[in-house]
Amino acid sequence: MSTLSLAVRDSSTMLRRNLLHARRYPSLTLNLLLTPIMLLLLFVYVFGDTMSAGIGGSGAGRSAYVAYLVPGLLLMTIGSTTIGTAVSVSNDMTEGIIARFRTMAIHRGSVLVGHVVGSVLQSVISVVLVGAVGVAVGFRSTDATALEWLAAFGLLVLFATALTWIAVGMGLVSPNAEAASNNAMPLIFLPLISSAFVPVHAMPGWFQPIAEYQPFTPAIETLRGLLLGTEIGHNGWLALAWCVGLAVLGYRWSTSKFDQDPR
Repeated sequence: MSTLSLAVRDSSTMLRRNLLHARRYPSLTLNLLLTPIMLLLLFVYVFGDTMSAGIGGSGAGRSAYVAYLVPGLLLMTIGSTTIGTAVSVSNDMTEGIIARFRTMAIHRGSVLVGHVVGSVLQSVISVVLVGAVGVAVGFRSTDATALEWLAAFGLLVLFATALTWIAVGMGLVSPNAEAASNNAMPLIFLPLISSAFVPVHAMPGWFQPIAEYQPFTPAIETLRGLLLGTEIGHNGWLALAWCVGLAVLGYRWSTSKFDQDPR
């Protein structure tokens, strides 16, 4: 077999392995998925009227805040899901299966590719589920064209790929699953200090640069613009740059750590 055929075959096998693990042990994915859903329900039904008044003026209804909130929580869902990837990679490294794979005649990169592709698929499914909850509580995207929907889907997949490679690197450098989960916590924490819940200009002046110059804010603003048909401005290019930069950084980091001698 050619090198490419071998890589595709072995990566497909590793992908099936990771999907089977996710199906047999769904508790981790469900627990991580619960965070954005609970935040969505909390901010809509508890803080919705107050937050909508602060964002859209006194005449704005709760639906205005739902439209503002859902795009940010969709990207937060991706960050939550990739924490499971860090834990899964750390488990593989510490339980000895990676050492076994190193002795087998399989393509070396297929182990990581299987984790990444499997995590991206799980992220897309999680986004669909959270999006369904968003529609149930009143989110509507009536102004988006078919091209904007396609661009929004592409952004979600690209963002999930970038964060997944970062999560894989975190899993590889973590001594155990608990450490991997703790190391990956910024993937949930960063959306909380972005424009997911309130506009950047509504934050204190000293805090605005922190919220603005991080990967989640431009991605959220881009997704919000695509789904709601509003202006994106320079956020589209910033989001693309962050996604590509994080994906390259995560890939180089993960592959370099994976190629080192096993611990």
